[in-house]
Amino acid sequence: MRGMPPLKILAAAVVILATVSWLAYTGVRDTKSYYVTISELNALGNKAYSRNLRVAGNVAPGSIQRVGPNAHFILLEQGHTLRVNYEGSEPPPDTFKDDAQALAVGTYGRDGVFHATQLQAKCASKYAPAKPGDPPAKPGDVPTGNTAMLAPTK
Repeated sequence: MRGMPPLKILAAAVVILATVSWLAYTGVRDTKSYYVTISELNALGNKAYSRNLRVAGNVAPGSIQRVGPNAHFILLEQGHTLRVNYEGSEPPPDTFKDDAQALAVGTYGRDGVFHATQLQAKCASKYAPAKPGDPPAKPGDVPTGNTAMLAPTK
């Protein structure tokens, strides 16, 4: 049996391969997050409590309560509301304000609160389309609306 590797080496290779495969599988499973609307979140039932989720909506005016680098607020989406408790490694972004569109990443708790560890926001007014009758942008202007809607300058 000169051409066959010893049984100990084969067994070690199988154990190493199985361990690496298991770590890859659980790593992908644990970091995967599902995008759901607030109404879909409520319809998930018990599955909602065991998955990493991404939920988007508009920040309810007057609902933001900052506690150091953390924040508690309410997301609104088509008449549905969701209480969010953000406890991340960084403070909320500067664009996180009333009526801003926000995306919270985290888990849904049995207490009915979404526990976010990541938060992204964009200011609704900053990305609003240009209104009819607004003057066209001039060279050097800082765009405040949807630049695709602005008329070209001469």
